[in-house]
Amino acid sequence: MKLLADKTRLTILALLKEKEMCVCDIVDILHTTQPNISQHLKKLKNGGLVLETRRSQWIYYSLNMDDKPYLQGILKELPSMKDELNKLNPNCCK
Repeated sequence: MKLLADKTRLTILALLKEKEMCVCDIVDILHTTQPNISQHLKKLKNGGLVLETRRSQWIYYSLNMDDKPYLQGILKELPSMKDELNKLNPNCCK
């Protein structure tokens, strides 16, 4: 639960609730630095809340909530990030 006490990490989870993403997409949406987002993702990964998958030079992140039913209610309460995702540059991680 301590991982969820940070607004940036909650926003990252809300984004990943919609789809898997690479760091560059998250950086674009949150208007922050890549090292900042990478540190938050590292904490979420170490806490078992996200998974990473490497595809060539890019790493994609997705939610890892199947074995955490106690967090499902929190995820449902997070606002939709679909509008922000629609504004993304489609060539970011290509």
